Amino acid sequence: MAKLELDGKQFEFPEVVGTEGEHAIDVSALRSRTGYITLDDGYGNTGSCSSKITFIDGEKGILRYRGIPIEELAEQSTFVEAAYLLIWGKLPTIQELNNFSHLLTKNEMLHEDMKFHFEGFPTHAHPMAILSSMINAAGCFVPQVLEPGDEKFVIQVARLMSQVRTIAAFSYRKSLGLPIIYPKPTFKYSANLLHMMFSEPYEDYGLLPEVVQALDLIFLLHADHEQNCSTSTVRMVASSKANLFACAAAGVCALWGPLHGGANQAVLEMLEEIHQSGDNGSRFIEQAKDHKSGKKLMGFGHRVYKHYDPRAQIIKVKCDQLLVALNKRDPLLDIAKRLEEAALSDSYFLERKLYPNVDFYSGIIMRAIGIPIDMFTVMFAIGRMPGWIANYKEILDDSEARIYRPRQVYQGPTERHYVPIEKR
Repeated sequence: MAKLELDGKQFEFPEVVGTEGEHAIDVSALRSRTGYITLDDGYGNTGSCSSKITFIDGEKGILRYRGIPIEELAEQSTFVEAAYLLIWGKLPTIQELNNFSHLLTKNEMLHEDMKFHFEGFPTHAHPMAILSSMINAAGCFVPQVLEPGDEKFVIQVARLMSQVRTIAAFSYRKSLGLPIIYPKPTFKYSANLLHMMFSEPYEDYGLLPEVVQALDLIFLLHADHEQNCSTSTVRMVASSKANLFACAAAGVCALWGPLHGGANQAVLEMLEEIHQSGDNGSRFIEQAKDHKSGKKLMGFGHRVYKHYDPRAQIIKVKCDQLLVALNKRDPLLDIAKRLEEAALSDSYFLERKLYPNVDFYSGIIMRAIGIPIDMFTVMFAIGRMPGWIANYKEILDDSEARIYRPRQVYQGPTERHYVPIEKR
């Protein structure tokens, strides 16, 4: 028990210990017993829920989905299998995986009327705006699917996970004024997205295995990451009993923010800026250490990780392999490696534990594949969808779940009275 003394009185609150040894103090009854609340701006020290989905140890650089290390999943699994693991809590059998893959294929087509919705967006509309709107719209076309029940839920999952690719590809094609390319049932998850984005009516996109694997790995590494901003948003909306599509659309909106899903875009923009200036990265490193310069080393450091982001180590290897396979020499990658080497040997960054994170390399991979910068966050949203669904399901399955309703410490004016407009 933790002891708290307030106004001369002592109160005890139970300690909660997670399966990985995480310690928390359960203050659920704090206000009812003491009249006080806790103030934790930004929720940096607040556990908003108990969850069985993802474990992170930021000090040691550990990330596990349902107990399985991300390194093992990255080497041996696929995005679709990892999605099943996250959502249903176990690795699927061959039959279960085949059934799930079949459902994804069966539900990949959008209702034809949705094409009229795409036409309503201006050409310059941001893909994330289209994505969030169209996810909500997709939930309207088959309303009976949104009814409760395990059998309905698996269809909801398949429709959302599968159609988010189709929506993303359609929005990309529309932004370029290109004809829509429909999904092919013979292609697997990541291959189908590439086909819909880059094929032409007269010629299919040449699917290189290295490109397909790299995109699938990006999705897998982003599939869940505990209670980040967008996942917490999904849980918040889910607590109101909103449907899965509405919750996912809310997650997309949260992810859109430059401090969240836009980080890999910021990395590429930084590398472009360095390259255009003729710097090899050395000058930028020195500027980043000077607070007055206004320069920030994007893609380094993480709110949770105080060690090397395990996803960054995995994706760095894949980045090198992909560029070799594509026979591409990317000057931005050379600059990125120079920044990494300098930062990892410079006491300024080491003392502040500013290690490369997953965003540092994912943008370079997507650039090499040919995905434009404004689609980077869309790719992130596609990858994060299983984690959002898993967290939605956790709320759904909790019979004692209550609607999320944080408190606040009011700092506004005290009581005052209305003054008629003629006396102001």
